[in-house]
Amino acid sequence: MTTIDELLAEARAKLDRVRAEDLSDEVAKGAILIDARPIEERRRDGELERAIVIDRNVLEWRLAPSSEHRIVDVGPEQRVIVVCTDGYQSSLAAANLQRLGLLGATDLIGGYQALIGEEVKGG
Repeated sequence: MTTIDELLAEARAKLDRVRAEDLSDEVAKGAILIDARPIEERRRDGELERAIVIDRNVLEWRLAPSSEHRIVDVGPEQRVIVVCTDGYQSSLAAANLQRLGLLGATDLIGGYQALIGEEVKGG
């Protein structure tokens, strides 16, 4: 049996994760930003600028190249950065996206909370 910590470590070992301070540069270079937080958290904490909102429970169906329910045309090497609240769900989701053929999928270290913290530190 695999523990959740082992599953998370396995997922993250495959990802080139993004730091909060590097997110703007990644998006400027053409990365697709996906906000997978539930609506309640987006209302409470704020919207993520330049992000496509896709609820976590349908993320793979909306992005997988093989899915008939795909809403975003993403190439296999396209950088896709998944953001959740704290950076746990997004790691598992990005690893799943890689398994589905989106090799450029990754996530934001620390999630939206790290981004808020970076904005506060930055001034």
